[in-house]
Amino acid sequence: MGMMSAMVPENLPDITVVIADDHPVVRAGLSALIGSLDGFAVVGEAADGAEATTLAQTLHPQVVVMDIQMPEVDGLEACRRIVATAPDVAILILTMHDDDDTVFAAMQAGAQGYLLKGAQQGEIDRAIRSVVQGEAIFGPGVAARILSYFAKRPVQVFNDPFPYLTPREREILDHIAAGRNNGAIAKELFLAPKTVSNHVSAIFAKLAVADRAEAIVRAREGGMGFRT
Repeated sequence: MGMMSAMVPENLPDITVVIADDHPVVRAGLSALIGSLDGFAVVGEAADGAEATTLAQTLHPQVVVMDIQMPEVDGLEACRRIVATAPDVAILILTMHDDDDTVFAAMQAGAQGYLLKGAQQGEIDRAIRSVVQGEAIFGPGVAARILSYFAKRPVQVFNDPFPYLTPREREILDHIAAGRNNGAIAKELFLAPKTVSNHVSAIFAKLAVADRAEAIVRAREGGMGFRT
């Protein structure tokens, strides 16, 4: 390992990481583990999802390593907020929960990776590097669940062009595709204009589109917007 690290250029920037976990001991352990890996710098720690969102917005780390169960704002809601407000930040879930609902809720919320606590140092290293490069990464147990889920439910999954949108976001995108502006959507759905605006920002981030026109094209390609 010594020779390897000696060959790495010293001016190569470290991958910046924020750790979010409500247990101080777990947080400290993760911080020490990740900080000891070559090429990583832990730049912030958060005790809940609200703090994680703030750090993502202010520090713009390359990755947030996120627990799911946290007080007040949990990891899933933090994922949604980060995707909407700091879409350049990748999210790697590190949790004890491996049930289907939690795994798919995290994917839908915008997490690029999902590891279980107890993952080895090498797995965490590879996972962080992978999500930084835009790859989806899942621990072995989680990957098996995903494959099993796709095998059991091919029709539902493959017929859905936007599986990562929430039901409300899907509804609003349908209205956008039909040519309605935010004010008309707010009136029809009995929502505050600001709420609609926030949803629209989240939709644009998840679809990776720059503006409304591009969102309409994507939505219509997916069969939306043909309402009367």
